[in-house]
Amino acid sequence: MNDFIVVNSEKCTKCGLCVKICRGTLVMSDSGPKVARDLCIECGHCVAVCPNSALDNTRTLLDKQVQTQKEQLIDSNTAATFLRSRRSIRTFQKRAVSRDTINKLLDIARFAPTACNSQGLSYHVIDNHRILHEVASVIADWAEQSIENGTLKNSPWVQNTISTISQYRKDNKDTILRNAPCLVIATASKEQKALGRDNTHFSLAYVQIYAQTLGLGSCWSGLFEYCSMAEYEPLLRLINISEYRVVTGALLVGYPLYNFKRLVDRNPLEITWQPIKDSN
Repeated sequence: MNDFIVVNSEKCTKCGLCVKICRGTLVMSDSGPKVARDLCIECGHCVAVCPNSALDNTRTLLDKQVQTQKEQLIDSNTAATFLRSRRSIRTFQKRAVSRDTINKLLDIARFAPTACNSQGLSYHVIDNHRILHEVASVIADWAEQSIENGTLKNSPWVQNTISTISQYRKDNKDTILRNAPCLVIATASKEQKALGRDNTHFSLAYVQIYAQTLGLGSCWSGLFEYCSMAEYEPLLRLINISEYRVVTGALLVGYPLYNFKRLVDRNPLEITWQPIKDSN
């Protein structure tokens, strides 16, 4: 059980970086780093931090890691502008997104942080227009019921939802899934529902940010999420998620119809600092 750490003694300088960055599995011995207790969460820190590629971990292999290049990193100003440029997209082009592009988009999600490196998320993608229309229809049915006597009744945005359903019914507008060509549904095991929900927030945030580099836009699908988490049977039957998994979030994905020309402001930063106590 403790032979998952492999050290190349010719390369190892016993600098101790792998031990210092570890959460408690590794200690330094006369011959180099070794396992003291198997508390490994397979984060890969020990392998990634070694300056000499002297350490390997069979649970997070050295040859699967990518050498970082300083010139590939972006500066803080560029990063700030890029992050601020993300917008929730609610109008999409009538253009399909290839499955290769969706695969590339979602592949970045697996690198998002998760609690104790628990990972465990999977994605169910719907890109069939007929099924998407059916999904929107059953969500509208549920929302009308929920506005009357369910979760949505006490929502602070209930008036927005009433307007959304009214436009869907009276104006024949897809105000629910926004005519998006693709719906990405995140799922986790039922045993890790709460944890999976938190992990999904990180993972889909990665997806939303990375989508911009592929020319895509996205928007969190709130009504879908409410409906699925209420375990509305018509929706669950339609999307056919495994009985052992639960929906933890969903995104609308497609090519934006409009381009934004400015970065939108937000409320001012609110921050407090813990005062330093006088030792006297």
